[in-house]
Amino acid sequence: QLQASGGGLVQPGGSLRLSCAASTFGLDGYAIGWFRQAPGKEREGVSCISSTGGSTYYADSAKGRFTISRDDAKNTVYLYMSSLKPEDTAVYYCAARRGRWFGVNEDEYSYWGQGTQVTVSS
Repeated sequence: QLQASGGGLVQPGGSLRLSCAASTFGLDGYAIGWFRQAPGKEREGVSCISSTGGSTYYADSAKGRFTISRDDAKNTVYLYMSSLKPEDTAVYYCAARRGRWFGVNEDEYSYWGQGTQVTVSS
């Protein structure tokens, strides 16, 4: 099971740190992706990190504002989001895929968290 947390209501320009924790398995050896789904829109990939943490990817919308990191000792992956915009409002999901591959193809991920709501509004 994966659990995404850390969402909330934040003003434009603010920041949040999302966490993705696993309760029944260790995240080491798993690539982790963050996805989001805004109302009325399809889910999109935001960022991902390889199983070793050595490689990361950011969607254009996230570049320069979001940072993904992992702490395998705490069995947690983080997505730090800064300079938030109203268009970042969405439910954010984390997903895990065992192995060396990483990317934002949803079909590749085996485990999904339940999502955490991020609302950016004044």
